[in-house]
Amino acid sequence: MVTATSPIRIGVMGTHSTGKTMLLKRIEMELRGRGIPVARTGKLGRRAALVGLPKMQNHTAASTEWVMAQGIADEIAAAATPGPDTVRVVLADRATWDALAYFHAAQEWRQEHAHRLVRKRLRLLASTQAPKYDLLFATVLDPAVPVAPKHDYDTRYRTLVDRHTHALLDEEEIPHERVTSDADSQARAVARALELCLKEAAI
Repeated sequence: MVTATSPIRIGVMGTHSTGKTMLLKRIEMELRGRGIPVARTGKLGRRAALVGLPKMQNHTAASTEWVMAQGIADEIAAAATPGPDTVRVVLADRATWDALAYFHAAQEWRQEHAHRLVRKRLRLLASTQAPKYDLLFATVLDPAVPVAPKHDYDTRYRTLVDRHTHALLDEEEIPHERVTSDADSQARAVARALELCLKEAAI
């Protein structure tokens, strides 16, 4: 049962420009339209850059740990919103495992290998958060979908992030649902989130 201290948590992860934020916005709009209080977290990469931490293919263990820790803090803060409109659903734009996938991709892109203990520590931190998500979406890269010219992305790195995202989820056997760029896949994801939230709201 969802209570004031345990809202539903829905997370999304995946490589850049694959519709993560837009998917959560659609879910948020549908929930708010039904009177369900929602909080959405995000912009972790941008915020990391603002404090001087590297991002994308330059990700380090330190920047990865910062993103993970900040994401965890944001989700806890969102769930703790007081008042009459107590948050019933937290939408996490970039679930904890996302940062680890970006880090592994950056290591491969630079042909580097982090110390075993560093990798183990980061993986442990991510694993502690997996059970907190009631629903986890993983977007799938479609190379045929054009990226806005303003985004000067490295194509190889973007592909590596996609591969590491799905590899991590499979290796850890984390329950998740893949979401492609197909309109039907997007619609099914929104419907799945609504089904879960409306069911809990009725309890």
